[in-house]
Amino acid sequence: MHAQHLRTVPFENLDIHLGVVIALDLEAILHKVVTRLRGGFCYELNGAFAWLLAELGYQTRLLSAQVARPGGGWGHPFDHMLIRVDLDDRVFVADVGFGESFLRPLELRASRADGFHLRRHGDSWVLFDDKTPKYRFENTSHGLADFASGCAFHQSSPDSTFTQNLITTIARPEGGRVTLTSDKLIVHQGDTRTETVVDGVDAWRELLAEHFGIVLEHDPIRIFSRT
Repeated sequence: MHAQHLRTVPFENLDIHLGVVIALDLEAILHKVVTRLRGGFCYELNGAFAWLLAELGYQTRLLSAQVARPGGGWGHPFDHMLIRVDLDDRVFVADVGFGESFLRPLELRASRADGFHLRRHGDSWVLFDDKTPKYRFENTSHGLADFASGCAFHQSSPDSTFTQNLITTIARPEGGRVTLTSDKLIVHQGDTRTETVVDGVDAWRELLAEHFGIVLEHDPIRIFSRT
């Protein structure tokens, strides 16, 4: 289910650039992802996936993570959301809302999957991509509403990467990943990376539908006036 989610539901921040407010309301999140066939960012995607797992009988908890900053240090609490899943006598972390990430859940111990691994650092766990830290988290349970400050920050702050950059990305069923920015289509397949320049809003909209199945209800010209 984890891998299939990442290959089916895109990670995207389109609503932020369209000026559509993202509320931490489970019904609204499920309507967006399931009914309207959209994606979202971590609070939406992991919020919806945690609900699905709980409905199927899994014991889940929402965990708060701080994302690693490019220049060193960490973001603020509730910077990112991931999921703890208790399965018999084993504990896993699931994360379908971090863009390019591990396809299979990671066991909450010194474990590896898909080029990512976890390490224990005091009271925290740190996710690494090879030797690069991605985020750190503590094993403390939170409710969806606890992430409101982080959700608001990433929608409005000029310091948020989500307000600075437009992105839609998804893992491909055959392997690799496809990513669409405001001006490029990027395809990763193995060690090969190809970039195609996107020529205008109409071409961008066609690629959004072709590769991600997204047909926007709002005029995307607002996006291109901001990026």
